[in-house]
This record gives sequence, structure tokens and C-alpha cells, in this order.
Amino acid sequence: MITEIVYEDADILVCHKPAGFPTQTAKLGKEDMISELKKYLSEKNGKKDPYLGVIHRLDQPVEGLLVFAKNKKAAAKLTDDLKKGDFNKKYYAVAFNQPIVEEGVLRDFILRDAGTKTAKIVTADIPGAQVAILHYQMAAMMQGCALYAIKIETGRFHQIRAQMAHAGMPLLGDLKYADAATKIYSAHLGIHNVALCACEITFCHPSTGEKMSFSIKPQGEAFLLFLGNKGENRNE
Repeated sequence: MITEIVYEDADILVCHKPAGFPTQTAKLGKEDMISELKKYLSEKNGKKDPYLGVIHRLDQPVEGLLVFAKNKKAAAKLTDDLKKGDFNKKYYAVAFNQPIVEEGVLRDFILRDAGTKTAKIVTADIPGAQVAILHYQMAAMMQGCALYAIKIETGRFHQIRAQMAHAGMPLLGDLKYADAATKIYSAHLGIHNVALCACEITFCHPSTGEKMSFSIKPQGEAFLLFLGNKGENRNE
């Protein structure tokens, strides 16, 4: 199985989605996390069509933690908590730093373009525009790249990728939002997926109310630049 199950109980599944593997796809016969997990649950419990509630998703080229519900009651509670902002998620991203900015807050207005399946940074007066707020802090730097810890206040479509690129910090491996120089450097480094990982997630268990917290170590190509090496600490 491609999907890694980090935690499981009677109500939830917490999984690590690898980069390049879709959460859900409309293409007939193509594997995705949902079909893989349903097959796993079916074989485990002997049910032909087991319930699997999708609470949130990650873009196909992005890796990270996802929470699934194993029954409708858990799905309803987790979905409600997500809408209320009770899910606390932290991301790591590797940007081709142009220019070097150590930390800050990005506040933009985003418009989803259904035709191109991209997010555009627009002005507040554009119909359909939604506010997007992102906090970032540089953790390390090497070879002209910066590792950022990121938290978002809003969950907009392609928010991190679009905002970071607009601010002059395009993510390595991002073919949709990065500029030509970043794409060339990404190819030079052999980076084929977006350098973004949903590495930490905290939420309350839908049945017990217990605070649950999970974290993973990013496995994408871009993160290999920093694994086992702190890089250049900008605060020293």
C-alpha cells in the first residue's frame, strides 16, 4: 500500500499521503488514497463498501498528514471542527528565495480560476475574491533555498503555493506558480514534486474529545537538502 497509516482506531484514520499520489481522482481505474484505504478497510472488516469520510485534502504533488473518518458521526464532528478552525496544521516548504525574507505574514485576496485550475492573487474588489492569511518563518537556508515553517489562518485553494510565489518565495518543484528560474533550478536539483509538506496536525478526537497531535518528517526531494543538516541559521 502506498498510503502510510500513522494512526487508526474505531472512528478515525490518520495517514501520510506521499507526494504525487492523489487524495481522490475522477479518472477511472487510477489508484488514489480513498480507493486504497477503502480496499484496506474492506479486507480488514469484511465489508464490501466500507464508509470512509473525507475531511480535507492535499494537492496531488503535495505530501502530508490527512485525517479520515470511519463513520458518519465522526465525519460530521470533524468536518464541523475543521470549519470552526479547530484543526491546527503546520507545513514545511522549501522556497527558492528571491529575496531573502526571514518571517512575516502574507495577507492577500485569492480568486480560484476554474478554467486553469489555479489560484490568482487579486484585489479585494474583484467579485469572488477571498481573503487569505499565511504566517511564515525561515527555519534554515542552504544552496540558495530556504526551509520555511508555515501556518495558515484560511484554507483557500492552492493558498500556500500562490501566496509564497506572489511574495517572491516560489516553492521548488511547483510547475503552476514558480517562475522560470525556480523551475530550472528545481530540474537541476532533481525535484519533481512541490516542496510542501503538511507535517503536523492537531485536532480533538470526534468521540472522546481528547486532543490528538501527529507529526511526520518530510520525505520529498527538496527536503533532503535539510534533513540531517541545519543549514545556515539566519538568526546566528
